[in-house]
Amino acid sequence: MKRILLNIVAFVALCVSMIGCKAFTQLSAEDTATGTPYEMILVCGQAEWQSELGDTLRAVLKQPVKELMKYEPIYDVMRIMPNNFKSLTKKHRNIVSVIVDESISEPEIKVEYDVTAAPQIFVTIKGHDNASVAKYVSKNRENLLYVLEKAERDRTINYARRYYSEPMHELLKQTFGVDMYIPDNYKIRTTSDDMVWISQEYPAASKGFFVYKYPYEGTQSLTAESLIKARNRFAQRIPGPADGSYMITVDKIADETGENYIPFQSEHRAIRIGERPWIEMVGLWDVENYFMGGPYVSYTAVNQATKEVITIDCYVYSPKEEKRNMLRELQHLVYLIDFPAAN
Repeated sequence: MKRILLNIVAFVALCVSMIGCKAFTQLSAEDTATGTPYEMILVCGQAEWQSELGDTLRAVLKQPVKELMKYEPIYDVMRIMPNNFKSLTKKHRNIVSVIVDESISEPEIKVEYDVTAAPQIFVTIKGHDNASVAKYVSKNRENLLYVLEKAERDRTINYARRYYSEPMHELLKQTFGVDMYIPDNYKIRTTSDDMVWISQEYPAASKGFFVYKYPYEGTQSLTAESLIKARNRFAQRIPGPADGSYMITVDKIADETGENYIPFQSEHRAIRIGERPWIEMVGLWDVENYFMGGPYVSYTAVNQATKEVITIDCYVYSPKEEKRNMLRELQHLVYLIDFPAAN
């Protein structure tokens, strides 16, 4: 059993310190974790749930997914009473347990992995009273969300590296000069010298991404205006259902009345994944000459070995079903890209 202890009491800057260890017990094949991505078992008594602590937990765990226009919570929280936390629920992939007891001197968040099933994250939140634990959770909300999200992301990464498509890996390496591991349940749609489009298609939904490259011409290549211009240029190659239809980036949306349009801009921010800087763009796409659209998230970096800009652009179309899990899975793919070292 792998264990990581987060003693956030000692942190001033909301940092997470992890100490790993292995126990001598091993889980059997029957102890495979249950549940779906971004689903959570929250073990919390009624008194805690109806207090400010419950309000804080709901605010943190059920806050809206920022990339989506329509409300979807970060986690689907299934709250159960401690006396109902038994064999089946104990095997869930994501567990948060709340313990409030007067004998506990200081608030604490402990994070363990693969305790009763695998792969599993098991978070225990402890404290003296509801008010102090609520304050503690609120203060350390980013740390809590980070470890929970990382557990989901690691599952996607581990699956992709285990079941990746060798033909797609070779195609992406030859086209872009990078190692990229894509699960074999995705299919190649189109290829060219500077773009590859890959997706999963369903009867009433679609999720996919297109990777493209172009020469790096300095920092101006990474501005929001330049990235949107490049996105539209390559997105035009993704055909819509009707003749003459193709993907474009949304730059205006209907106002509250639905009668007028107002400007809409994709969000543009610099992030760092590992040692590499990226530009993340979050916005909406639709189809020219057809009623169809959804969210997109793109990640852009400079391949220093080839002096090219490379973008992985992820999109979801799902008018009837929730989009969160589909989009998150695509976002995790950026962690599966390995760039060559520059000369």
